[in-house]
Amino acid sequence: MNISTINSALTPQREMLLSHPLYERVKTVDDLRHFLEGHVYAVWDFMSLLKALQSKLTCTTTPWLPVGNPEIRYLINEIVLAEETDINAEGKRQSHYEMYHDAMEACGADTVAVNDFLADVVETQNIFVSIKQSSLHQNIKDFLDFTFRVIDEGKPHEIAAAFTFGREDLIPAMFTEILRNFEANFPETDLSKLIYYFERHIELDGDEHGPMAMQMVTELCGNDADKWKEVQDVSIAALEKRIGLWDAIEEKMMHQDLASI
Repeated sequence: MNISTINSALTPQREMLLSHPLYERVKTVDDLRHFLEGHVYAVWDFMSLLKALQSKLTCTTTPWLPVGNPEIRYLINEIVLAEETDINAEGKRQSHYEMYHDAMEACGADTVAVNDFLADVVETQNIFVSIKQSSLHQNIKDFLDFTFRVIDEGKPHEIAAAFTFGREDLIPAMFTEILRNFEANFPETDLSKLIYYFERHIELDGDEHGPMAMQMVTELCGNDADKWKEVQDVSIAALEKRIGLWDAIEEKMMHQDLASI
């Protein structure tokens, strides 16, 4: 088994996500705001997967020791550098989550819910408790719970699978075109930061982070058939949870449409 066979196994779920009716429902600025308010949790938990990989695959404690494979250390540290301290639209350093959060505020999306959720995470010091007691849609809870179960179990190749297959590259390039149309039709709504975020992600995922992440999975699995099978299982499950997340966001849009009739 290898990257090609994993990608083949994921084809049905990836096609469901890339053709999900959610994209067709993003027709107004309110729809876009609902999308952002749900998707932000995927932006945030992606950072947690990344830091879990850095913790597992590099030395983040003292005294420093040469942990693991230097090639993998390089790959993960390069991704961390860009995801945690990239250059934002104003030329300042910022994590991609913070960029997304600022973009939400700029276009009028609600950030209170995610702010409250993260505050509760700090207060409880237990992500599973925070997820369970939150008022989030059950699908979003399931999405987050899955991510942190994978992290909690701590197998590097499984964390790498959840990180690599089916993350932000599942937002197709057409979404940027939707944003550009909104920018033209709703000039009073500031979408510049959001467009910058998505274009930056497309650039990094396609040119750098995608190939790096694939190489990382390959290095971690080697010739171990059991590890490759676990990578496939985690990747399929991760995509199914993402489908559930998309379903939850679409449901919120539909309820909003019904309320306005």
